[in-house]
Amino acid sequence: MDGVDRDIAQAFPLGLAREGDSVRIVALRGGAAFVRRITDLGLNVGADLVVSQNEGARLVLVRGNMRLGLGAGAAHRIIVRPST
Repeated sequence: MDGVDRDIAQAFPLGLAREGDSVRIVALRGGAAFVRRITDLGLNVGADLVVSQNEGARLVLVRGNMRLGLGAGAAHRIIVRPST
């Protein structure tokens, strides 16, 4: 199994990540406007994140020294895998 297959096999929506989880973005689901808005925030494929808070309807993410708030709808369109 190569790296891409392993990424897909372990992938799940960001909204299902638990507080404290370190994850890497492997795919963005949605139209061009959604992908542009998310990537403008620095959440691009390959980005490593830590889930600081997951309260169901909203998440707080940490990327480097930046904290981002994200709604549940957007979080379920961002596909991640555990970060190593």
